[in-house]
Amino acid sequence: TGKARASAFAIAAVLSLTACAEQTKDVSGNPLAPGVATRGQSVDQMLVAHRMMAAGEYELAMSAFYRATLDEGMTPEILAGLGSANLKLGRLDTAEPLLRRSLKEQQDAPQVWNNLGVLLLEKNEISEAEQAFRRAYAFDNGQSDKIRDNLRLVLAKSEEYQYSSEQEQD
Repeated sequence: TGKARASAFAIAAVLSLTACAEQTKDVSGNPLAPGVATRGQSVDQMLVAHRMMAAGEYELAMSAFYRATLDEGMTPEILAGLGSANLKLGRLDTAEPLLRRSLKEQQDAPQVWNNLGVLLLEKNEISEAEQAFRRAYAFDNGQSDKIRDNLRLVLAKSEEYQYSSEQEQD
């Protein structure tokens, strides 16, 4: 009975491994690595990326945006997401071309204009930041408090900047 029990256990183990092997596909060539699940539903990487951004996990959000490019290609939304994540991480020189490229393809995106304005304000490019915030405000129809506050801030800085320039000339 001990041998029969061991045989039954071995057969059950082999059958369960066979069932697992049918559900996954090994793409790495490594027999110890788990395979890719071929059944089930895939996760929407754009949803994951936006949730990671909301949670303040910008590196993870960037990874999810890059994974989303495999399904969708490099869309304006993905470019904007990557630019926004880089902006949040303080990588201004990386974020700027991504945001500008997104706006080149989709010019009526108020949040992207707002993020570009924030970036330009951080770089102390006041006049261009003001233009970006004005566009964001126009495309948003003044609905967003955040964009309105950013526009007020840049207008105040613009007045300060003009006053200090005139003062230097005197």
